Amino acid sequence: MTTFDGLGTTVSLPGEAAYEAATQVFNLAAPARPAAAVTARTLDQIRAALSHARAEGLPVRVHSTGHAAAATGPMEGSLLIRAELAGDVEIDASRHLARIPSGTRWGAVVEAAAPHGLAVPHGSSPTVGAVGFLLGGGLSPYGRQLGLAVNSVRAIELVTADGELRRVDATHDPDLFWALRGGGGGFGIVTAVEVELFAAAGVVTGTTYWTAEHAEPLLTRWLEWTRDAPREVTTSLRLMNLPPLPDVPPALVGSTLAVDGAVLVPATGDPAAARRMTDRLLEPLLAVAAPVMNTWAVTSLSGALEVHMDPTDPVPFAGDHMLLSDLDGDGVAEFLRLLGPGSGSPLIVAGLRHLGGAFAEPSPDGGALDHLDAPYCYAGSGVPVDAPTARALGEHQAKVRAALRPWDTGWTVPSFVESFAQPQRHLDALAVRRADLVRTRVDPDGLFRGDIAPNATALW
Repeated sequence: MTTFDGLGTTVSLPGEAAYEAATQVFNLAAPARPAAAVTARTLDQIRAALSHARAEGLPVRVHSTGHAAAATGPMEGSLLIRAELAGDVEIDASRHLARIPSGTRWGAVVEAAAPHGLAVPHGSSPTVGAVGFLLGGGLSPYGRQLGLAVNSVRAIELVTADGELRRVDATHDPDLFWALRGGGGGFGIVTAVEVELFAAAGVVTGTTYWTAEHAEPLLTRWLEWTRDAPREVTTSLRLMNLPPLPDVPPALVGSTLAVDGAVLVPATGDPAAARRMTDRLLEPLLAVAAPVMNTWAVTSLSGALEVHMDPTDPVPFAGDHMLLSDLDGDGVAEFLRLLGPGSGSPLIVAGLRHLGGAFAEPSPDGGALDHLDAPYCYAGSGVPVDAPTARALGEHQAKVRAALRPWDTGWTVPSFVESFAQPQRHLDALAVRRADLVRTRVDPDGLFRGDIAPNATALW
């Protein structure tokens, strides 16, 4: 371990406790193993770390919470800077804005905004880092009404390769502001984002679970409902194979199908109206079979963070992701053949998020990624507890991808990509060229080139 300035900037090496802390990731199946690592909590520490990297000839890699570990390239031979900026979420209630330091989890953002009657387009887990989620697009449980979460970003603060702190927005370096919002990374170290909030009184949210034997009619009816669903309702359907663990309710052990979602209750709105929207969703599904559990209710704004029951502690997992076109009868059959009951699927969860609505609408002031032109987002993952299980997961995911090829749009969402090697595409050729022009300007030597998504550059 080396402390190389008077700011407490410490470079740690493999085997040291500080190295293990700086390189910690959420996906234990994708460990980060750079040559050295720094946890930076101040701007001066970031600048000092960048100077050290240049002096040692080390490329720089960046993460904060480590949730996207599997989606990044190998870090060998690099200096990893873990950006965990000191400071709390700052709420400007009069302007409906939140300033979020890098390293802040969604749970802290929601808790800071809620006392002001304000909400934020957060993710589905309280432990996911807000900044990475936002700059990778972000599918919020309110997205069919509000659009991609990244469209709510109003300003970004970052340190570029020259050590300069920049604050960019629609009028200050708008090209860099455009590129940072979904442009694929490699522009610098983001230290904070400013996000627009919106007024809300609560949310109707929850999940209904059935045994998976009813999967075919439930999936068919859910797809039928989504084709003309109100944009106020954002839902997901998941096939789940949960093991008997302490945190898993006994009713959910084994193969189940779940439909979850959220409907915002406006600040001056009627919770009963939001509940009626969810009732219209659930009525045709409840007619298929009685559920084994139903948790839909009017809750506080933090309620939507708990619906997916995502693990709160780091776990190993391996997954895949695609944006799909409308699934017809053949698509339903293929989906269930590979993922439904009796399929032998080793995936713990595989599901579809309903897009459309505001997700599909370009933002007039948006960045490189501002909408998704696909009706469904597929994601599936399992736990590679050992080498045979890891092989089985990889083989089955390849079968799923092949079976769904007729409905695969070829596009992806950066914040949903689970493997650096998986097919990725979220920018067209014109956007890639525009993002590369910005990278060349702010990082001419390619110090951050290792952090660029594989589909987002033509430079290297």
